[in-house]
Amino acid sequence: MNRKTLFSTLIALLLCGPAGAQQNLVELFQKAKGEIKSSSWADALKTLDALDAESQKPGLEAQRKQLEPALALYRGVAFANLGKSHEAKDQFQLYLAANPNAALDSGTYSKKAISAMEDARKEMSKSGGAPSLAAAYNAFHVSASDAKEPPSPNWADGPVRFLLSADEKKQWAEAKDSVARSEFVEKFWAARDPSPGTPENEARREFERRVAFADERFGRGETHGSVTDRGMVFVLLGPPTYAGRKPLSTGEDSSASQGLTTSERHPTDVTMMQKSGSSTTGQIAAAEDRNSGPGKTITDASANGWREVWHYRKELLPAGVPYQQVDFEFVTKKGYGENVLQRDSAAVNTIDTARQKFKPGVPTS
Repeated sequence: MNRKTLFSTLIALLLCGPAGAQQNLVELFQKAKGEIKSSSWADALKTLDALDAESQKPGLEAQRKQLEPALALYRGVAFANLGKSHEAKDQFQLYLAANPNAALDSGTYSKKAISAMEDARKEMSKSGGAPSLAAAYNAFHVSASDAKEPPSPNWADGPVRFLLSADEKKQWAEAKDSVARSEFVEKFWAARDPSPGTPENEARREFERRVAFADERFGRGETHGSVTDRGMVFVLLGPPTYAGRKPLSTGEDSSASQGLTTSERHPTDVTMMQKSGSSTTGQIAAAEDRNSGPGKTITDASANGWREVWHYRKELLPAGVPYQQVDFEFVTKKGYGENVLQRDSAAVNTIDTARQKFKPGVPTS
């Protein structure tokens, strides 16, 4: 893969969009390409974010589908050269999901970028070619809308209950009409706004994005994914550093965690690839065969059930959590439940801290 080939192919695709919008896409792509070429990594990331946002406008669905792998590639290159190896690996996983045999030209790209792509390839080989939770979340987009529906009387029963304090629950119960409920919700989010002087509430935006991702990925029958145990942890903490799953052996105690792999073998990984437009139909089918296999379901994938562990390193934990890493264990076993969180002291303390200090999106500059 070289820049010239990628650029010329994408330009032709981007020019097929609606008049005006197509030119914006081309100009932003050219700008990002120039910044990558001149090693202006931070500027390139800003331009790629602008290109990402522009491509989500109505009427550009086909262009966005073709653009996503290039966005992931260039973001991966920029992150790698900035020394952000985890972010680079996530982006390269998304790129490789669409282009599994791709390799970077050593005459064009740095050793850091080439190394990060190979790390992503190795990690994906453990999970049948599916990207990690973090990579899938990075590719997940929620349509932005300024229109907010009035909160329903059941608002506090949804995933926001993970954030409500006892006093806030009491105040909500006293809000008897739509006006009072709307005022409460505005005050609730204003109290959690990490940058009150800006037009957007980053905490609310991130919360709603996490909820939408969890609903799509962790749903169980008619139960919304965001109110399951995995959904709760995801909503409060975001995607884990890495995740692992292993079958439970006969008679295994649920507190044992030896032998975990660091791969994720979820059929929903394939669903996310398909919905993000980051893989061809053939690649999706092949990944699904490797991940789930013929006839496998949530009840027969393992005769004795399984344990799934999400690992969060220090940098992803809320301020004030006194651990270098926290592992959240979810056990699935017949007669016990499905993906039931094991509430050890570290997990409980981390969840409580995350509830009290929920302010994702705090500006770093």
